[in-house]
Amino acid sequence: MSGAEERGEARYDVPLTVPGPDAEPARRNGHRRAAAAAAEPTMKATPAAGDEPDTSTDEPAPAPRTGEPGDAPKKPLAKKAVAKKAVAKKAVAKKATAEPAGSGDRPGDVTPSGPAVADRPGDHWDRKVAKGLAFLRRRLAGDYEVDEFGFDPDLTDAVFHPLVRLLYRDWFRTEVSGIEHVPADGAGLVVGNHSGTVALDALVLATALHDRHPARRYLRLLGADLVFRMPVVSEIARKTGGTVACNPDAERLLGNGELVGVFPEGFKGVGKLYADRYKLQRFGRGGFVSAALRTGTPIVPVAIVGGEEIYPMLADIKPLARLLKLPYFPVTPTFPWLGPLGMVPLPSKWLIEFCPPIPTAHLRDSADDPLVVFNLADQVRETIQQTLHRLLERRPDPFGP
Repeated sequence: MSGAEERGEARYDVPLTVPGPDAEPARRNGHRRAAAAAAEPTMKATPAAGDEPDTSTDEPAPAPRTGEPGDAPKKPLAKKAVAKKAVAKKAVAKKATAEPAGSGDRPGDVTPSGPAVADRPGDHWDRKVAKGLAFLRRRLAGDYEVDEFGFDPDLTDAVFHPLVRLLYRDWFRTEVSGIEHVPADGAGLVVGNHSGTVALDALVLATALHDRHPARRYLRLLGADLVFRMPVVSEIARKTGGTVACNPDAERLLGNGELVGVFPEGFKGVGKLYADRYKLQRFGRGGFVSAALRTGTPIVPVAIVGGEEIYPMLADIKPLARLLKLPYFPVTPTFPWLGPLGMVPLPSKWLIEFCPPIPTAHLRDSADDPLVVFNLADQVRETIQQTLHRLLERRPDPFGP
């Protein structure tokens, strides 16, 4: 067999996708026609610039040559297109996140899901239902804390505060001022006037302080013995942070850095007639002052206007009160004439003002001195009385806006 025939056979043994090794010797020897014929299948198999490779076959892509200019390896254009689409999607997502939620200024705007999305109809109730289910799950699983006095913050925030909030914010239209006088942390003794036939002023004061205070502090109320002898009321009082109005409990709470609320008038203030409204009764023996002195706690006087008008007490049926073992039996314009409807409070306008605190740290050694205790109690009482007069001038109409 001649050399030409051998070269012809070698030409047919060359793979279609890789240039044959005999193409270069053929050009050097002047066999241009044979070289062109050998290179023709290679040119057909190699994709031209800008053409998309055929991915329908199982043959491997042509191997790039190295060492010559212009022969750098290139990625398939299909992969470039996929990468461009991914980049475009990321850009759209980033733009949607950066733009204000729910703007709708241009058609096709993407509204991202997240806390910044505007509320849609029904979202408010969906959140309430979800919050209620989460509360039930915590209660059933026992995932909540109760302190040594029986205070349950989870139950207070989820049940009691929302109920009282409807009263003080919507029904009584309460205005609160001087909240900056309440300590941001540490112990404090809040002393207020008592009124209203039913002691709603204590609940309103505790809820308003918690809602308006920057630190969302709880007010631990001190109640009379009668409150904790009543079956249902005693449990509610304990769960919401109340305890018996005695010096040992008050000093323990103050020693733990709590805010403690006390109403020194007691039942004398709650059960006074409407004719004596906003006239402070005697503050007892000043036990709250001695508790503050022993712990060095500042005293914050607070004046509450509006509680006297919710159940205007016209008379007190004392024989019936003794029969029922109550401190008084009230007669109001609506009770007992309207039965249970008479328990609905009248929508009076409320004003609550916290006065500047009175320091007691420098008087800790005088906690057992009756003269110091009575003088400090009178100072607190006079501060509250003067503040009540000023608030009444601001509110000429008890049922105004």
